Amino acid sequence: MKKAILPIFTGALLLSACAVGPNYHPPQTPGSAAQRFVGEGAPTQDDVTPADGQWWRLYNDSVLNDLIAGALSANTDLRVAVARLEKARSVLRSVKSDIYPKTRIDVKRAKQRVPDHLEANGEREYQSVEAGLGISYELDLFGRVRRAVESAHGDWQAAEADRDAVMVVVVADIVHGYADATTSAQRIAVAEQTVELLDRSMRITSARVETGRSDRLDLIQMKALRDEQRAELPPLRAQREAALFRLATLTGRTPHDLPARVLEAKTVPLIDQPIPLGDGAALIARRPDVRAAERRLAASTARIGVATADLYPRVSLLGRVGTNSVGVPESFSASSSSWLIGGLISWDFPNIAATRARIAGANADAQVSLASFDGAVLAALEETETALSANAHEMTRNEALREARDEALRAACISAARQREGTIDFLTVLDAQRTLAGAQATLAASDAQLIFTQVDLFKALGGGWQQAENRL
Repeated sequence: MKKAILPIFTGALLLSACAVGPNYHPPQTPGSAAQRFVGEGAPTQDDVTPADGQWWRLYNDSVLNDLIAGALSANTDLRVAVARLEKARSVLRSVKSDIYPKTRIDVKRAKQRVPDHLEANGEREYQSVEAGLGISYELDLFGRVRRAVESAHGDWQAAEADRDAVMVVVVADIVHGYADATTSAQRIAVAEQTVELLDRSMRITSARVETGRSDRLDLIQMKALRDEQRAELPPLRAQREAALFRLATLTGRTPHDLPARVLEAKTVPLIDQPIPLGDGAALIARRPDVRAAERRLAASTARIGVATADLYPRVSLLGRVGTNSVGVPESFSASSSSWLIGGLISWDFPNIAATRARIAGANADAQVSLASFDGAVLAALEETETALSANAHEMTRNEALREARDEALRAACISAARQREGTIDFLTVLDAQRTLAGAQATLAASDAQLIFTQVDLFKALGGGWQQAENRL
């Protein structure tokens, strides 16, 4: 008997080397996508990312580092992504189990009472115990199980990339919120300084009015300018508070639980080195959304094979050994053993219309995944080019505004000195102070916008996350 079974297993193993459906090949991207970026203008370097992809450490801010460390373990969106990854991992493990034989143990005990008129030997109650071990194994001649494992593996890797994408967004949002809070504090300080300067000018003007050296209209105009600058403070304070509340949510805290170091932080995070950039090829390899789209394409391609395998029969080997005992409650009077070796063939033929429809649907899903991958590549390039352009132009604008602020400061100092000498009127001084206040406010807003464009650039670059090497 062993000689008869051996050729069957050998032939089954040879056939199981085949797998129907298309084999997956990574999609091609346009050759121009791998070139250097069009919008390179801001100081950059070719190194892709800092060590371990922790780009936020370029700011060298311990408060920011602590915020991000807390968020990576407590952020609610990230916890959802991690849970989805664990679900995909469990599905993969479940599908992988179909590769191996399935075993089942059955133990059944029954008690029976025989009616009086059927009583044969004086015993009216009997019990039986039946136990057995069953084994079944699908030969997977046409690769249905292997394609299912490929599909589940692709889904798991896509979920892993989705988690990384959430990490990128969470970190970028924290840096953005922290920069918003600190730049708002800086703009508040500028506005308060301007109001204080105008208060001082009002006191001087008031004294000049009392001595008849200035007109009362000058005092009224100065007060209007002071009140105008004071009105800028409430929106800035509200903006800072909103940024702090957002940081609390991102780090999994309530607003009351935000650390005092964060509430007191007023130092604007700055990068004093070129931004790590790389080229388009590095971007495509690094962006987690592109990785997720590519892995979903691999999973969709494998599902074509799963559907195609239903055109062919499923062959399983079956085996069972068991024992059965029957007797009176006090002792068993009879027992027997049994075994079974066989096979099962299941085939939905010739009614294959539904199978053909599933294959067509799987092919359509693969085309959707391919289009999504192409779209993800194009979107990654667009976002990066846009962020590079915005950052470069904002840097140019910031430099011009800084020069304008310096000129306005010199003009205000000169006009104040000349007014004390009596060579110019008060309206000229007032106009110079108004110009200085506007230049300072515009520069502070540009400083904030420059940091925001940097964050958008890092986010577009994919955050520098390294692809995980986890294996099940």
